[in-house]
Order: sequence, then structure tokens, then C-alpha cells
Amino acid sequence: MLPIEAESQDTALRIFSTLNDRGLPLADADIFKSQFYKHFSIEGRKDEFVTRWKALEETANLIFKPTSGTPLDELFTRYMYYRRAKKGIRDTTTKSLRDFYSDNSYEILREDATFDDLESLLDFWKRVDAQEGFSERVARRLFVLNYAPNGMWAYLLSTWFLAKRNTKGELDDKELYDFLCYITGFIYVYSLERPGVNALRGPVYPALIDIVEGRKVDFSAHLFDRETITGRFRSYQFTNQRRFTRSMLVWWAYSDPKQPLMDLDTTLEIEHIYARKRNEAHPLSNRSNLEALGNKAMLEKRVNIRASDYQLTDKRKYYEGYVNDKGVEVSGTAVRELVEIARCGDFAESDIEMRTERIITTFVEWLGRLGLLRE
Repeated sequence: MLPIEAESQDTALRIFSTLNDRGLPLADADIFKSQFYKHFSIEGRKDEFVTRWKALEETANLIFKPTSGTPLDELFTRYMYYRRAKKGIRDTTTKSLRDFYSDNSYEILREDATFDDLESLLDFWKRVDAQEGFSERVARRLFVLNYAPNGMWAYLLSTWFLAKRNTKGELDDKELYDFLCYITGFIYVYSLERPGVNALRGPVYPALIDIVEGRKVDFSAHLFDRETITGRFRSYQFTNQRRFTRSMLVWWAYSDPKQPLMDLDTTLEIEHIYARKRNEAHPLSNRSNLEALGNKAMLEKRVNIRASDYQLTDKRKYYEGYVNDKGVEVSGTAVRELVEIARCGDFAESDIEMRTERIITTFVEWLGRLGLLRE
């Protein structure tokens, strides 16, 4: 073995990247692990740290599925937004994970409370993932947020939890429910007005500071005009490829108080109620209505595979469930509205137009009740 001395950790990391023969970059969490290990070793708690870190890593791997970085990197990212708020940072330019935690020789990672916070935060997201420990109404709001147009809600909620939890790691149900509704409405409408997660940094970063300092989250400086937003909804192209389309369809499904709560691991796809194949044989007079919001709903993949090309009268048995020729019961959809629509017997072009208007009107009225519209 040949030891290599470096003047700083940054230099050492660059050397490591150059000589690394694994073909994999050193994850941010690997660096943080080494700093924690050093801190716990100094306190004579090395074995304790090894056990706790292993549990943290295993749980994070089960819960988080980030598009980049490791599951533990995702945990450190969510915690970073809380610590940014504690520092009063409003700057919309966000440091990289490694740069943030390395400030003042990894000062944050040398605090005794940091690892406790990370464990508590991960346990909270474990409960969110399992849909356990929350009231029915809160669980429904969390389900909708899992289909939000972007992931900013997770940083808001992580900060809320760490700032508002009691000694048992619990949150007040009413406060949490009101908060989830408010941020859902704001994130959705802001994403329609200004697409992209980066646009949300301006209003959200000050809100994170409000949370940790005990003030009410207030987006009154970013209110929306009712007529303008209604017009944007009516002109928006709700294509299947746009994340916002799924966001709105899930929100709409759960605007029905009788809609059952589905598991978070349920694979949902976009269903055309007036099927594309049907449109080929019986074209709609307005071609855009086929892709209109009012002609779409979320449907479990297992049902959608069977139902996608059928007329509504034929779809009914797939929506409701049936017994196949082998005597096996095949379950239908949990999306309550689809079952009700199928039972009406038909779904014509006029129904598409009326349903589109009903979804838009209901959502805009909800924004008004949340106090997000200029009156």
C-alpha cells in the first residue's frame, strides 16, 4: 500500500476520483459517514455509530428512490433545507450537498443532535411511505402530494416536521392537514403559472424560515388572479407526458371525500374515458377533446391494460370487477368516479366538456378557499 498525503480533504477527494478503480464516484453520504465516524470515535461511541448508520442506510434504501444520488443523499438533502432555514438563508442559489455540510469543517455533522434529527426525519418518512400514524384526511393529502408537479413539497414537509414535532415525534393533526392543503394548492397553481421547481425557490425558501421561526406559512405576496388562472387552465394542453396532468387527475380523484385511499406503491396510469380506439371509429367533433382533462382519469395499470381500448359499456365490467371464465374474481378499480361514470351507460363529447369545466371550476374555487386568489 502506498500512502498519499493531501493538504486538504478537497484535494484528497480529487485524488480519490482520479485513482478510483470502482468506476463509481464517492457519494456525498460516504463523505458524511466518515465525518460522523470520526466524531463518534472521538467520543468512544464507534460501535454505536456503526450500528446506527447501518440501520439508517437500510431504511433509506427501502424508502427513497432518487433519480440521482443515493437514498442517503436524499435524506441529507431534505435535512439540508431544514438547516438552511435555521441559518436564515434566503438565497435562491442552493449549494451542493457536499459544499453545504462541509462549511466550518463539517460543523453541522459534529453536533450531537444532527444524527438524532436524521434518524427522526427518516422515521417520519418511513411512516409517510407506509401510510401509518396519520389520520385518514392527512394520509389522503400526502397521497396527492406524491403526485405533485415537483418535489419541493418534500422539503417543506421535512422542515415542518422537524420544527413542529413534539417529544414523541408527532404532529398536530389539524395544523398538519391545513398546512398540506395550503402547500398543495400553492405548489400546483404556481407550477401552472411558472413551470419548473427552480421557480418555486423564491417563495418557498422564506416560507421554510417562517416554519422554523414559528410563523404561519403565508404566500399572500404571491396571490393569483382568478380569471387569469382559470384561463390558463382552459388553454393548458393536458398531455399524458406532462407531470402536471397526473397531478391534477390525482387531485381531482381525491376531491371526492368518498374516494378510498390507495397504497402509495399502486401504479397509476392515465386512462382515456372516451377511448382512442373508439375515437378512430366515431371521431369527436372537436379533436382536442380527446386529450382534454375531462376525458382523463387515473387508473391502476392492472385495470388499464384490459380497459384501454373498449367502449364505456364494455369497460364497465373492468372498472367494477368481474368473475372470469375460470371462476376467478378479478378486482376492479379503486377510482370511485370511473365506476360511477361507467354506470351512467355512456360518456359523450358533451360529458367530456362538462367534466373538464367542473374539474377546473372546482380547483379554482378550492384555491379561493385556501386564500391563494386575489379577490
